[in-house]
Amino acid sequence: MRRINSGSRHVTFLACLFSIALFLATGCSTPEMVEAPQTSDATVFEGARLIIGDDSAPIEDAVFIVENNRFTAVGRRGQIDVPEGAARVDLTGKTVMPAMIDTHKHMAQDREGIVDQLQHFAYYGVGVVTSLGRDFDPVFQLREETIPNAARLRTAGLGITSPEPGRSEDPYWITSEEEARAAVQELAEKRVDLVKMWVDDRNGQYEKLSPALYGAVIDEAHLHDLRVTAHIFALEDAKGLLRAGIDAFAHGIRDRDIDDEIVEMFRERPNVFLVPNLPDQGVAVDMSWLAETVPAEELQELQAASTDRPDVQEAFGIQARNLAKLNAAGVRIAFGTDGSIPWEPHVEMARMVAAGMTPAQVIVAATRNSADLLQLTDVGTVEAGKSADFIVLDANPLDDITNTRRIAAVYLRGTEVDRAALRARWTGETSQ
Repeated sequence: MRRINSGSRHVTFLACLFSIALFLATGCSTPEMVEAPQTSDATVFEGARLIIGDDSAPIEDAVFIVENNRFTAVGRRGQIDVPEGAARVDLTGKTVMPAMIDTHKHMAQDREGIVDQLQHFAYYGVGVVTSLGRDFDPVFQLREETIPNAARLRTAGLGITSPEPGRSEDPYWITSEEEARAAVQELAEKRVDLVKMWVDDRNGQYEKLSPALYGAVIDEAHLHDLRVTAHIFALEDAKGLLRAGIDAFAHGIRDRDIDDEIVEMFRERPNVFLVPNLPDQGVAVDMSWLAETVPAEELQELQAASTDRPDVQEAFGIQARNLAKLNAAGVRIAFGTDGSIPWEPHVEMARMVAAGMTPAQVIVAATRNSADLLQLTDVGTVEAGKSADFIVLDANPLDDITNTRRIAAVYLRGTEVDRAALRARWTGETSQ
């Protein structure tokens, strides 16, 4: 028996995604292509503030060159030899950052729906998406394809959990170490990018995976050179998983404030990743930034639902304090948003800043660190040799993380995403 549940945010939003995410024109200014005779396949982007995606300071008045879908040179103006006859794009006044990498999404079950989701994610600046836990053949097929105007897809296949009658039967339901190892072996045959498991009693409804069972999953995965990420809720389960050799957490600790013991356990295991996956902050926020991408009637509903909710604030406060403590301790923070809302990465970045991380730390989490978690060596930073996946912004997110929402252009694999054409297709309007 198999099944996964992606959590309350996924359940709430998956059904409404396709009814609210119909996009109108953004009105953002776009980079200016400088007309000149082109005798080279290279394109030179110059004049922007460039955020590399690592811990270094941004490069002001940067120049980077893209050729054959990859960055070939990156530096300050005057330090880079520009190929004769290359096309030139003036990015003066703009900020460039790497495309985001979302390590925790949940995808549709059919090819058409998955492609549409991947293109929605690309529209909002996500270059790689990892689907965690209920993926069948269409996902594996699309993982091998290069889809125009779409994010790249990675998958955990089917996740692993204890039996959960009454929930979906998609994941592997395991009750013995033999079943645990057999599940991992099947996943290894499909060459999954991660192994996902759930260690959660769902508010006391089910018996959660025991240390013996999740230990067998981790051990077998490591025998196949696979990393394991875990859905968790409770502090004590996080401790047990760390002792068992877990590689990543797909959620933060949610039941209580963490103690000194687990901080030290993380310090002793510097290669473990934490994906905070923060909840709603429970405060009224201005949703007008979606006015150009969400129909007015639907935006009114979203705005009306954005209210002050003390109980939600309390839940956010626990996870925010825990993230702040672990980030201060040097834990490797990566990035994931659960569910399927295409603009959620921008909301999650703001939540992470509200929890005490700096905008620079959040950008590193959403780019380089997430690439490291997925063991992707060709994305995550703007560096020579890597895939040219980047976002052009109208304002600096290091000043205000919500400036990641001010997208002028998205480039994936060296090609500009045709955001106007996507909007036209989704809204039925004529592309300008």
